Parts: sequence; C-alpha cells; structure tokens
Amino acid sequence: MLISREMNDAINGQIGREFGASLQYVNIATYFDSQDLPKLAGLFYKQAEEEREHAMKFVKYLVDTGAEVHIPPVDAPKSSFVSAEEALELSVKWEMDVTRYINGLMDLALDQRDYATQEFLGWFVTEQVEEVSSMERLLNVIRRAGDHNLLMIEAYISHL
Repeated sequence: MLISREMNDAINGQIGREFGASLQYVNIATYFDSQDLPKLAGLFYKQAEEEREHAMKFVKYLVDTGAEVHIPPVDAPKSSFVSAEEALELSVKWEMDVTRYINGLMDLALDQRDYATQEFLGWFVTEQVEEVSSMERLLNVIRRAGDHNLLMIEAYISHL
C-alpha cells in the first residue's frame, strides 16, 4: 500500500462525505423542481453528479495506491426546506465543511510527507475554492432577490 493506514481511513471518510453531499444536492434539486424552478433544480442535479464524481476520484485513488475502500454509512440528507435561502445556506455550510475536511487531509499528507496524496489533493483544494465561491455568490443573489423573485434567479442562472 502506497499510503498510510491513517490516510486510507481518512480518505474513506471523505468518500462518505462526498456521497453524502451528492445526496444532499439531489434533495435540494428536488426542492427546486417541486417549485417549478428548472434552472435551479438543474444546477443542483449537476452539483449532485459532481459530488458523486468527486467520491469516485477518491475511490480510484485508493484502488490505485493499493489501499482498501470502505465506504462509510451516509446520514440521510435534509429533505425539506422552507425557502431557497435555507437550501443555499445549507449548501454553503456543506461546502465550507468539505473544505475543512480536504484541508485536514492535506495537513495529514504534509505531516506524513505523502507526496503522491499531496499532489492528488491539490485538485480538490482548488476545486473547493470554486465550490464555496459559487455557492456563496448564489446565496447572496437569492438573498437580494428574495423568495418571491426566484424567477429572476432562473434568468440569472440562464446567463451563467
């Protein structure tokens, strides 16, 4: 195995978090779908697929390094929201949490002088900057528009 047992366990935990994020984004997408907001729904369905892809990158990395894949149980995601703002606040919080976990993995890789994992995690560090930024931006736009003007958000997303 090319990585430590501790790193192996930590990455398995991250796989669970990425799959959890995917499920959470599906629930947010269905919230927007039920509100007849197809652009917002589509954005979150796409985000759900991205999170699944992230989980699979971690799975592939473990396989490639000869480590063991043990996907942990995933908690049920929040399934109902009272507003678009609440859904986006959860998204921002989730992305901030994921960023902390990715940074923790990088700290571990640095401490262990695990250069291969540092290189692998570099992509995720950069990706999280984009993830947090885009969710915070959308939350700010939704706050400005308010729940009564979500059709304006649909138009905004059409131009992204």
